[in-house]
This record gives sequence, C-alpha cells and structure tokens, in this order.
Amino acid sequence: MELLSGVREGLKKLVGTRNEVLILSSSGTGAMEAAILNLCSPGDEVLVIRAGKFGGRWAQIVKAHALTVRILDIPLGEVPTIAQVKTLMMQYPNAKALLIQACETSTGVNFPVSEIAALTKKSDLLLVVDAVSYLGVSPFYMDNWGVDVMVSASQKGLMLPPGLSFVCFNEKAWAAQKKSKLTKYYFDLAKERKAIENNQTAYTSSVTLIQGLAVVLSYVHEIGMQTLFSTIHQKAQALRNAVQTLGLDLFAKVPSDGLVSIAVPHKIDGTKIVTKLRDEYSMTIAGGQDELKGKIIRIACMGYVQSEDLILLFEALEKVLVELGLKITVGQSVSVLKKEWSL
Repeated sequence: MELLSGVREGLKKLVGTRNEVLILSSSGTGAMEAAILNLCSPGDEVLVIRAGKFGGRWAQIVKAHALTVRILDIPLGEVPTIAQVKTLMMQYPNAKALLIQACETSTGVNFPVSEIAALTKKSDLLLVVDAVSYLGVSPFYMDNWGVDVMVSASQKGLMLPPGLSFVCFNEKAWAAQKKSKLTKYYFDLAKERKAIENNQTAYTSSVTLIQGLAVVLSYVHEIGMQTLFSTIHQKAQALRNAVQTLGLDLFAKVPSDGLVSIAVPHKIDGTKIVTKLRDEYSMTIAGGQDELKGKIIRIACMGYVQSEDLILLFEALEKVLVELGLKITVGQSVSVLKKEWSL
C-alpha cells in the first residue's frame, strides 16, 4: 500500500493532473480499449484522427464494439490542422469522443494536443489522448490543456518492460463513465478508481513492474522533469541534425522527441538497414510498419538511451548505408553528434 501511495503521486505529477491515474496490468492497447468501454454506449458515434498505425488501432477498437466510427485520414508523416479538426467536429456534432495520439509512434509525429483540447473543452465532446510514446518524453499538462482522458503504458518513456498501462479520467470523463452502457468486467474503471483510492488495484497487481515504476518516478523527481525533457529534446535534435548531415530526409513534419523517423532513399530497402544493424552490429532500431515497411527507419531517443549509444549507432549506420550503395561522407554524422554533445 505504501508503494502504490508514492507511485500515485508521482504519476499525477508526470501526467499533470489532480485526478487519479489508474494502473492496469495490460498493454497500452488494453488502456485504449478500457477508455472506450468506459465512455461509450451502443449507438454512439466516435471520431478518430488516423495519421498512422495507432490511429488505425483506435478505429479498430471502436469498430470491434459495434460503435459508429468517423475517420479523418491524415497523410503519413503529417498531423491534422486545427481547421481540419474544427471541420470534423462540425460535421459530427453529436459524437461522443475524439480519439487522437499525442505522438503517432509509427511515423514519429507529435499532434497539437493542447490546441485540439482548446476546441473540445468548449463542447460536450470527450478528448481521449494516446500518450504511450509521449508520457515521460515531453511535458504533458492534462488539466491545464483540458484533456479529458489520457492513456499510456510502461515500455516507452517510462523505461520499463511492457505490462503496465495507465488511464486517467477527468470529472467530465467520469460523468460519462457513469452513463456508459458497454459491457465490461476487467476493464471496469469504476472498480479501479475505488481500489486505487485505497492504494490497491482491483485485480492482481503487477508488483515487480510497479516496484520498477516507483524507481523510475523517484529518478524523475530527483533530476527534475524539465531536466529529463530537455535532455531527451537535445538528443533528438542532435540526431535530426546528424540525419540531415548525411543527406537523408526526416519523415515526420512535426517531429516527436521520443523517436526520430528517417525517410529511406528510394533505391534502398529500409528493412535491410534494420537487419544489417541487428545481425552485423548487434544494434536494434525499428523499421516502418504496414505501408511504411521498408520506407522509413526509426531511432529511439527516449528511455535508457545514452549519447554514447547513439554515436556507436551512427558509426554503424554510416557503414551500413555505404554497403547498401549510398554515397555519404563517412564520419560526418558522428562528428555532428560529438560536437553537439561536446564529446
């Protein structure tokens, strides 16, 4: 109970809220589904902004529960304009919720969450934000922005293995929860709210992961959230500069600091870059997903990623790119990184 008490307060600070942050033993997708189950009723209309794989996941979950989904598709690598969001809201004035990402992990873009929230908080529409690859990476101000629901997970910015997810409702969302008629049992968040107020979870707790979370939150408190966010931003900006030094293009038009997505030149198969780094240099980066497979690569800046790790990665990346036929000046990107970090 003492362990959860400290974790509760640490999570509230990280999320930027006075509301309880519920802890579930599930993946981030579980938290996404829990949010929908606790907000909606049969026949509800739900808005989804789909700018990548995880916007698509929102839509899939909504459809799985036989709700009406209205999708605004955004070109991959881009984010919606506020004018587009306004138009969507005007087209469907009776919609229950608007589902978005803070960071679309599949493309590496950041959504204008605070600006979207400024629109929704003036209406009955509930704004639900997937912050799986955003929380612990950049500042999130749930209460000040006016976000109604935040969901996240343990394995990205919080530097833990997968297995924990987080859901936070404001009072507007809890009012909707009381009226929700979708069938739920394990993901009945009213049970979790009652349990967490007594420093417990409704069902079996992932004790070891919660212990790890306590250590992470203590570390964040010790160094300060702004120091954490600033350090991640500096790493991400250095990587973006290094990428452009190689003559490569950044894929994300509004880039996240949690990861850097790189457009792979047309003559190169991006999956080969990922495979060669893994097999020949024992380094793991992510490739593109679904229609972006082979077209982009993604490098994480969040979590336990040190400057020295990224320098070693770019030394290997340069060699791989040369092996695959790209003409670059070997050592140039590494020099940029070392200069950025005074190494």
